[in-house]
Amino acid sequence: QVQLVESGGGLVQAGGSLRLSCAASGSIFSINVMGWYRQAPGKQRELVAEITRGGTTNYADSLKGRFTISRDNAKNMVYLQMNSLKPEDTAVYYCEAKPGTYSSITYWGQGTQVTVSS
Repeated sequence: QVQLVESGGGLVQAGGSLRLSCAASGSIFSINVMGWYRQAPGKQRELVAEITRGGTTNYADSLKGRFTISRDNAKNMVYLQMNSLKPEDTAVYYCEAKPGTYSSITYWGQGTQVTVSS
């Protein structure tokens, strides 16, 4: 089992920045991919970004250039730096972890709310 705890969400004005953090614990040795998804009210959960243990990243096309994912393997942490935030970025952001890109097993955090005001 892997436990994920997110932090760093909050209320920010449009154009501002936030940095989300996710702390992983438990059977971390089994995890290669960590990342972030988000879910806005009335919408499906969508990929924001993922990063492998080796540092390979994958971003949602619409978010490239504004969001940056990073990872500290020694601390079992993954981060999401969000810049130039827009009201449409408002959502609950979830940390995810899985053994591989196409793994059938995915662990989720409880989510952290990000609200961007116009």
